Amino acid sequence: MINISEVLETNKMIEKENLDVRTITMGISLLDCIDSDVKVLCSNIYRKIISLAEDLVKTGDDIAKEYGIPIVNKRISVTPIALVGGTACRTSDDYVQIALTLDKAAEKLGVNFIGGYSAIVSKGMTHSDELLIRSIPQALACTEHICSSVNVGSTKTGINMDAVRLMGEIIKETAELTKEKDSLGCAKLVVLCNAPDDNPFMAGAFHGVSENDAVINVGVSGPGVVKYALEQIRGESFEVLCETIKRTAFKITRVGQLVAQEASRRLGVPFGIIDLSLAPTPAVGDSVAEILQEIGVEYPGAPGTTAALALLNDQVKKGGIMASSYVGGLSGAFIPVSEDQGMIDAVEAGALTIEKLEAMTCVCSVGLDMIAIPGSTSSSTIAGIIADESAIGMINQKTTAVRIIPVIGKDVGDNVEFGGLLGHAPIMPVNGFGCENFVNRKGRIPAPIHSFKN
Repeated sequence: MINISEVLETNKMIEKENLDVRTITMGISLLDCIDSDVKVLCSNIYRKIISLAEDLVKTGDDIAKEYGIPIVNKRISVTPIALVGGTACRTSDDYVQIALTLDKAAEKLGVNFIGGYSAIVSKGMTHSDELLIRSIPQALACTEHICSSVNVGSTKTGINMDAVRLMGEIIKETAELTKEKDSLGCAKLVVLCNAPDDNPFMAGAFHGVSENDAVINVGVSGPGVVKYALEQIRGESFEVLCETIKRTAFKITRVGQLVAQEASRRLGVPFGIIDLSLAPTPAVGDSVAEILQEIGVEYPGAPGTTAALALLNDQVKKGGIMASSYVGGLSGAFIPVSEDQGMIDAVEAGALTIEKLEAMTCVCSVGLDMIAIPGSTSSSTIAGIIADESAIGMINQKTTAVRIIPVIGKDVGDNVEFGGLLGHAPIMPVNGFGCENFVNRKGRIPAPIHSFKN
């Protein structure tokens, strides 16, 4: 049981060190909404989401007020829409109608995002999957609250390179259709390998088919808290460093556990998981990059960065997993460029490149996240970057992702402002050598030998 004294212990973390619960995400299964008529399907989807989540925002606000815990976002994830719309949708425009329905529900409920405009194509694409994927640029251009994800690979199945190549094209098209907003649509689109079914964080959240009809998943965050704790033990040994991170992660996670249990009880929806990820914001002092600097690297990207990030990720998990009955999602440390002022500073100082971020992906929570690149970058280059990240995830049996934004009309040296939690970012240079002959091969990269464990 969690009691209020444990929450009171974290008051200073909340008031002075940017501790917050980043999101309460209600996962909702839409499988029972399936119908052969698009209009009926959309009506079923809207009705179910509204009925289950009508009190989600109010409940989050009430918990935040009663316990003094900031709860930044209230979100919804749904069954991958490619599965839900397969019977009814004959064209990509039919899928866009579902996107508009989801957006309408989000607006009605007051949630900031609905995730799950998604397809799982790690081994192959059905006709329905392809229709949804080709609808993504238009869906993101005509909605405000929809997030989209496509899983193109897994350790068990390998990498679907046909899907990788297509996603390079889709990202470019999304950038073009939202160029009036600095290609903002791409900030709501992520390509994944080994995507988890229970991730509460956008843009990759969807409600997996193995989940309950509805669940409550909570994502906690506290880079500022960890940084403050490490400031108190500067110069100490690795043993002291690791113990400090573990103890801090335990306290942060206990706050998330309390919020999850309360939200679950009040909404009458089962508790799913706590995601332990350290998710930064553009706010000063709320930065994973600054934790790495406190550990001892001058800037993220300097020699030692990957080792420091590996240490941080592992200790966060070791401390957090003991503080919650169920841990899942991604759980680790996010390293988005635009959402972390310390990462932005490292890019501007010349310390951090896409290649170094890719290396850091091997040990962090996700991968290449919220990276702005020149709008002239080719779709094949983007596909190559996706393939590289997917390979890291496939071989290392972990989730990896690419959320990359080719900002139309901007080049290296420019900056782009996304606003809110999405922050701002310098345009990062991309390797100019081509990979067309690689990504244009058809088929899939086979699963690695260590995937055969049956």
